[in-house]
Amino acid sequence: MKYSHSDAELIHQPIGYWSWAAYKAVVTRTRGALLEIGTTQPQWWVLAQVAQAQDIKTRDEVSETLRNYLDVGEDALGAQIDATIAQGWITEDAEGRLGITAEGKEFFGKAAGVQEELWSERHADISDEEYLTTLKVLQRFIHNTGGQAWHH
Repeated sequence: MKYSHSDAELIHQPIGYWSWAAYKAVVTRTRGALLEIGTTQPQWWVLAQVAQAQDIKTRDEVSETLRNYLDVGEDALGAQIDATIAQGWITEDAEGRLGITAEGKEFFGKAAGVQEELWSERHADISDEEYLTTLKVLQRFIHNTGGQAWHH
């Protein structure tokens, strides 16, 4: 791969720009691939939370988990949960407990396959060691600037 700058120039490049550019590229690609199969990234998050849960989760529990993902607000999360229910992928009972439908299980498998393909695409020519170092460095940037980040 050809890099945009020499090492001497790159060392002075702003992390804010490059982390934003990486975010934009990854999220745009992910959202486009999910849209091709008929869903949104937030709907995928909801579906994955319900499909992979060890114990039944409530709407509030799913919202609490997802609240920190890319600044998705509570109102938007509620709308995404509602949209995932409307798709027929999950159900909600009177107590707010969410369950996955047969259609939801089938679609989850399809969407999980897309996510695996995207993972492989993103990680092409990147070793696990490089990836781990990158995440640790990004976490230090967050810590050093007083920020907080969390991902489940």
